[in-house]
Order: sequence, then structure tokens, then C-alpha cells
Amino acid sequence: MDLHTMTQSLVTLAEDNMAFFLSQGPGETARRLSSVFAGVREQALGLEPTLGHLLGVAHLFDLDAETPANGYRSLVHTARCCLGHLLHKSRYVASNRRSIFFRASHNLAELEAYLAALTQLRALAYYAERLLATNQPGALFFDGDEGLTTDFLREYITLHKGCFYGRCLGFQFTPAIRPFLQTLSIGLVSFGEHYKRNETGLSVAASSLFTSGRFAIDPELRGAEFERITQNLDVQFWKAFWNITEMEVLSSLANMVSTTVRVSRLLSLPPEAFEMPLITDPKLTVTISPPLAHMGPGPVLVRLISYDLREGQDSEELSSLVKSEGPRSLDLRPRPQPAPRSRSLIVHIHGGGFVAQTSKSHEPYLKTWAQELGVPILSIDYSLAPEAPFPRALEECFYAYCWAVTHCTLLGSTGERICLAGDSAGGNLCFTVSLRAAAYGVRVPDGIMAAYPATMLQSTASPSRLLSLMDPLLPLSVLCKCVSAYAGGETEDHSDSNQKALGLMGLVQRDTALLFRDLRLSASSWLNSFLELTHKSHPKSLIFPDPASVTEPMRRSVSEAALAQPEDPRGTDPLKSLTLHALNLRGSSETSGTSELSLSAETLGPSTPSDVNFLLGPEGAQEEVEARDELNSKNRGHGITAAFPEGFRPRRSSQGPTRMPLYSSPIAKNPFMSPLLAPDSMLQNLPPVHIVACALDPILDDSVMFARRLRNLGKSVTLRVVEDLPHGFLSLASLCQETRQAAALCVERIRLVLSPPGPAPPRPV
Repeated sequence: MDLHTMTQSLVTLAEDNMAFFLSQGPGETARRLSSVFAGVREQALGLEPTLGHLLGVAHLFDLDAETPANGYRSLVHTARCCLGHLLHKSRYVASNRRSIFFRASHNLAELEAYLAALTQLRALAYYAERLLATNQPGALFFDGDEGLTTDFLREYITLHKGCFYGRCLGFQFTPAIRPFLQTLSIGLVSFGEHYKRNETGLSVAASSLFTSGRFAIDPELRGAEFERITQNLDVQFWKAFWNITEMEVLSSLANMVSTTVRVSRLLSLPPEAFEMPLITDPKLTVTISPPLAHMGPGPVLVRLISYDLREGQDSEELSSLVKSEGPRSLDLRPRPQPAPRSRSLIVHIHGGGFVAQTSKSHEPYLKTWAQELGVPILSIDYSLAPEAPFPRALEECFYAYCWAVTHCTLLGSTGERICLAGDSAGGNLCFTVSLRAAAYGVRVPDGIMAAYPATMLQSTASPSRLLSLMDPLLPLSVLCKCVSAYAGGETEDHSDSNQKALGLMGLVQRDTALLFRDLRLSASSWLNSFLELTHKSHPKSLIFPDPASVTEPMRRSVSEAALAQPEDPRGTDPLKSLTLHALNLRGSSETSGTSELSLSAETLGPSTPSDVNFLLGPEGAQEEVEARDELNSKNRGHGITAAFPEGFRPRRSSQGPTRMPLYSSPIAKNPFMSPLLAPDSMLQNLPPVHIVACALDPILDDSVMFARRLRNLGKSVTLRVVEDLPHGFLSLASLCQETRQAAALCVERIRLVLSPPGPAPPRPV
């Protein structure tokens, strides 16, 4: 059913139901039912023109005609889902309103909840129109005055959100997901109550089971509490909640229902430097130093998963790296003869917002991958923010990747094909590890599979980001807190006595906050040692500065140093050139003459907005400009936070001020943190990229814009967008048929990377 037909059908039914209940006398329930149908009629008629306009220009922001996906489409789809539910409910009321079994109070509560949701969706549609009018042609992300972005976000986060977390929870997703989301939301609000009282560990999970009943039977109470938690509790709460699945009891249950593999071993890689050959000249080597940022040299934990025991995996050298995970179970199965080494290897980087989870959380679907692909998997357990902010995770992932390439025979692989795979934050790290490998001049992976990756880690506005108002897994405030923690902005202790971290973390948070405030100042030391390669006295190797230089006094942080820079008279952005530090390797033609990494801003070019080309091709730009100019003529002088149309007022949150960082950290402009902002010269070095995204994901636009940039550069990139599933579907792979199909799509993309390229087709005569 098209949008206009759906709207007219809903309006007709609403008017009929409104007239019926008006005729039922002065009763309170009849009056409220009549009022709610009047509201449905008003909001539906007001929403239709805006949705029609957004749908009319949405195709201009797609990757291609075969991939119709972007935040504008997702917002229209979500509004249609809400209209469709109201249409279904209105028909039910019209058919059953005279029945003695008609539950007036129940239907009234549901209609009022969906009317509130429709009202807020109408507000989001107006915000999307403002973005369309203000953004550069073809851009999904706002790329302008940061003050204007902050004003927009400050206005946006005041909207009421609780209506999306009660009766309407997950209405936009496939029905099979909704019971899980309801259980998750009940657990979250119950967990939040005990977290406020500083109760810890298993006691929280157990107590939550006994106090969750009132949230299960009262959706409005659950929605209000969910909104309060998402807006106001700190990042330590989310770290604790997301790590519940790693409790021994729950982890054991997950292992019981997951695929059985021969090898699942946690390894500890010692912090020892090693040499890797350069791709351009294998006679030259580069030193891969252990991670240093913030915490100094330290081991990197990785998990080796293999369905079959393969040659090398039972070696003494690998066994010496095994880290104990508690009492070992006795394996009574006969020890098999090791299978031959696989030709391929998967290096996996897990998600979790940079602040939570480990390879253990993602082990269930990784075991399935190991079975279906027949390839060993090395999953990296990088250090988490806010205790270990950027770039610690990147350094550890890069170190582990290089170690895997160098020691692939120990992992049961010959290393002929290597795929980097990750989800969410892990997808971001897959891109940045590959960029860093290219900058070092060492082997880059043969391909990347990134599931719903984050490529823009700035507090910025985009149409898909608007979906965070209703997303129970990625609310905007939680997104911003995770990004702020990764950027080093959540290290000070701003929480009160009711919001301390769980367990031991709650006891030491104050002291560690003070410690990390000082450690954050080591960021500039990291930049100095990041890629400043020097020549050895003999020509056979290329190395980094002497490790002794790490003991130099810590200097200012990147942010502080950047803010102290004078404004460039040419209008370029000094922050970007400082934080990027021109981390790019010269082309192979230049490398043949010199084996030096270019550290000049000249290589990257000036950091003007034109360097990051988010524009459409000539065929779509003019049409989008005309649509934008039309809106500008209507709203000239009002800016991105222009008032809503006369007579319309969305609902505002009653939860008070939101604890949410609205600023954009200067370090977030670093392409090793936000790869979408990387210059073309860096993105040219990426291997083939396969992205699997979710249409209803608040970070969908990250995938679309990143794929468009790579496509415009002539790079090999695919984008598949799954419908009606939430962010994080890989962790829900066994939940329903839809999640299983989406997970299978990720496996298919990995298989494309691991399949050796076939012979080129003959040229036509």
C-alpha cells in the first residue's frame, strides 16, 4: 500500500471511530478514545507531505540503484510501520467496538502509545528536512559549523523517548525480535535499579529476576525508566550491563548451545618487537613495536578458534602462549591427527562500542564461522575504553594482526588469504588497522568484511542518527558516551555516589580517573612515535624510533595541542593536519627511490572540506540542490533548529538534563578514529571491502557514505543492507530465521574474500 492510500485509509477510519465514541456519552474512556483518534487524524495528515518529500529525494543518497538504503529511507519506513500499526488497530476497533468483549482500556492505552510515537516521528521527519536543507549536496552527515550541530543535538535530545520503550518497543523490527527486546529492556531497567544502589556482580543479575515483574506488567513505567537510564547513567553502567553475558553461568549456557570446536584457546602475545618485510621491497623490513599508548608495553590477548585441530595449533611454541581461563575441562574425545594447515585465516575484531565485551561474547557465532568456512579464526581482545582510550585499541589490534600474519603457521594456516572481519566498533578497527598496515608498508589483508561498522565517530547529525531516538540498543546518548570514552573524554569522574562502577571498579574509579587524566596527556607522545620511521645504518631494514624514546616526558594531549595552534591563514583546518599527522606512505613509484614514510601535510593535501568529497556525481547533484534550495526558501534565516510548523509541538522529555557529551573531540577527526574522514590518498590503499549493514540502524549512514566514497575512488566495495533487524544482529544469530539469514550473508561475504581471484575473463576481440 502506497503512503497516500495508507494515510487516507487511516484518516477515514479515525474519523469514523472518533464520531462513534463521541456519540457514546460523557464517559472518560469514550472521551479519550475520541481524542486519540482525533490526534491520529491530525498527525497522519501532517506527516504525509513531509514523508512524501523525503521519499522523493531519498534515491539521491543511495549507493546505487541496486542498494536503496540511507537514513532518509529508513526514517520513512519507520513512520510507515507506525502508521501501519495504527491502521491495523483502527480497523480492529471499528470492527469490535460494539462487542461486549471489547477491551476499551487496553486498546486505548495502545492507541495512545502509538499516537505518541507517531507525534515524535513527525518531529524527526521535520528534523530530517532541516538536515536536507542545511547539508552539502549529497551529504548524509552535517559538515558545517560545529556550533550549529551542537544546537541541533541539544534540541533533538530534549524530545520525549519513553513512548518508544514501552508498548511500542521494537515496533519497527521484525516481530521475532520483539520478545527479545522486551526481555532486554526489562532486564536493563531492573539492572539499573541495583546499579544505583552499588550492588555488584551476580547479586545484580539474581536480584533483577525478582524485581522485574512490575516493569513487565507496566509498559509505561518501563519506558520512563528506560529513558532515564539511557540518558543519565554513565558509561561504566553500560560496560557492566553489556558484559553480563560473560558471567560464568551465562557463558556456559551459551557454549552448550553453540557449535562444538576442537580449538578455543586464549593466547597472550608478549610485548616484543618483531620485523616484517615491506611489500614494495621484501629485502627491507619494518619494526612492529608492541602497544605503548596510555599504559606502556603490555601483552595483547587473542583467542584462537578452529573447528578442526590443524598443524601448528598443537605446537609447543603456541602452547607457551596459552593463557589460563580458570579450571580446564577434561576432553575425553580421542585426540585426532592434525589436519593440514588451511590456506586462509580470519582475523576478527569484536564490537561493543569500544567499551565492553570480549571475544568470549562473540564466540558463539565465531564457532559457527569456523565450522562453515573451515578456517581458523583469531579474535582480538583489545583493551577497552575509558580505561584505555584511543589509540590503545588500534595499536593492540594492529600488533595482533601483524603477529598473526607473521606467525600464521602456528595458527593452522599458510596465510595465502587473510580476511579482516569485525562488527560495529570492530568494523571501525578493521578499516583503521588496514589503513595503518598500508601506512607501514606491510601486507594489508586480502579483504575486509565489516558488519554495521561505525566510520564517523563524531557527535554529528544525520538522518539515520535520528533513529537513535527510538532504538533500544543504540540510543544517541549511549552512542555519544561510548565515543567520548574512546576519544578520552570520559576519564574524569563525574558520577555521583549512586552511579559508581560495579565491583572493584567502583572502589578504584576515583583514583583511576585521576590516573587516566594524566595518562591522556601521552597522546602526543604516541603521535610522535606512531609512524616516524628512521633508517638503520644498513639498508636492509626500516625501523621506528628507539623504544628508549618512550621514556621521554609526556607532553600535551592531541586536543590541547591542536587548540593551541594558530588559525591557518589559508583557511585549512590545522586540527586535521595535526591529528592525521600525514600518516600515509608514498606511492610505489616514489618508494622505489626512497623507503621513507611521508609525514608532511603536502602528501595529504590541505584539509579543506573539498578533500573529503561527500558530494554526489554530476547526474544527481543538480536535482538534490534544487530540492535543498526549495526548502531553504521556506526556512531562510531559521537555521537547522527552525521552529516546527505552526500548531505542532512534539513531546519533550521529563527526565531533566541529559548527561551527554555534545562536543566533538578534535581527535575524532583523525582518520584512524573516523575512517570516513580519511583523505582519498589513504583510502586508495584499502583492500576490497564488503559491508553488511542494517536498514534500521542509527549508524546506517556510516556504511552508506563510506561505501560511496570508496566507490567514487574506483575501489572494490559491496554494500548489502538487511531489513527489519537491529544493530548487533550477529550476536543474535541463533534467535530467529531473519538473524540467521543475515549472519549467513556475512559468511558469504567472508567467503568472497577467502576465495582466490580467478583468471581474468578474455577481452572481446
